Amino acid sequence: MTSSTTSSSSSAALESRAGRRCHSVLNALHSSHYFSPDVNRELKGLGITHPTAVNFAVRAAALGAVGPGTVAATFYNYKYELVAAHVPQVWRTASPEDVLAARLRGVDTTLRRLLGEELVASPEMAEAAELALRATEACTRGARPLYAAHADLPVPEEPHLAYWHAATLLREHRGDGHLTALLRAGLDGLEALVSHTATGKGTRPKWVFSTRGWNQEEWDAAEDRLRDRGILDGEGELTESGAALRKDIEAETDRLDRAPYEHLGAAGVERLTEIGTLIAGAALQAGAFPADLLGKR
Repeated sequence: MTSSTTSSSSSAALESRAGRRCHSVLNALHSSHYFSPDVNRELKGLGITHPTAVNFAVRAAALGAVGPGTVAATFYNYKYELVAAHVPQVWRTASPEDVLAARLRGVDTTLRRLLGEELVASPEMAEAAELALRATEACTRGARPLYAAHADLPVPEEPHLAYWHAATLLREHRGDGHLTALLRAGLDGLEALVSHTATGKGTRPKWVFSTRGWNQEEWDAAEDRLRDRGILDGEGELTESGAALRKDIEAETDRLDRAPYEHLGAAGVERLTEIGTLIAGAALQAGAFPADLLGKR
């Protein structure tokens, strides 16, 4: 291998990590609404009261009044029976259009509460929205159903909502690509959760059970399947092969999600990450997420 080839490879790896870091802070801001009492309150006003039904409604509404099969396919790691218990019933309670409007109202209230009016109205927020929206210009719809559905929605006028909208587009674009990587790795939805949790960066099992519909017996069976493949050891920890597999999945996800960040450029990615870290940090400080959400056990 020549020195120029080595340099090019290192540069590409650095760019992938930069895109991943940028995505992480954007996703943190986007994901805050899944734990928001403000969004729950708005959906309750439409007659959707069960927390799981709220989750399915607000994320799937952009797809239209779809059935449980479409939601289970696009969400990937939720148990089908849990989805079918709430979908399509949610659309009999409220239309997707009403859900989307309620979601945006809830997000507006949530961001103002978590970030404060000064940050919401700041020049940095407007700059972040402009940069994030510019990155979305390079997103592609092919084989990315959740991204494509959200890309058809109008961009909100207010900068903090435009930033949240752009973060949603970038999150779903990466997420759709991530499912392709998981399929190539031969991991079903629950195996993907179990192996991610084993990295220490995923959701604790208790949250998987309460939000995804799986139970301890099914979790244990998934662990057994991963042990048979040499991905987990006897203690439920990642083996060397398992760690390499998870690393490969992230690298493939990075590759499939490269275009938006290349389009924005290194300076733009660095600036968006800087502002995004400030915004996400404020949300975290304000208690946007449960303290025990992430971890192995």
